[in-house]
Amino acid sequence: MEKSRPYQEYLVAALADPLEAASYLNAALEEGDKELFLLALRNVTEARLGGMSKLAEASGLNRESLYRMLSGKGNPELKSLDRLLHALGLKIAVEVDGHTA
Repeated sequence: MEKSRPYQEYLVAALADPLEAASYLNAALEEGDKELFLLALRNVTEARLGGMSKLAEASGLNRESLYRMLSGKGNPELKSLDRLLHALGLKIAVEVDGHTA
């Protein structure tokens, strides 16, 4: 019988795909929980770049600032979030809410 892969290993492999990463982050945003979204960003960072050091290099943001920004208590500014997402090959977008009149 084949051993199963640990969930985190499977998740990181799946999130290497930019479409999967974007869907994952959008699902986290829809939950409305900032800590969950920041955890999702950390997972995408691991999958797409291999960790915070590479994200710091790719985004031009300070590594220590990234750790604070993506911690459970983090509160990234829009400009920093945009730079971070750009480094991950993603972008911020606004969509029409289906609940509009």
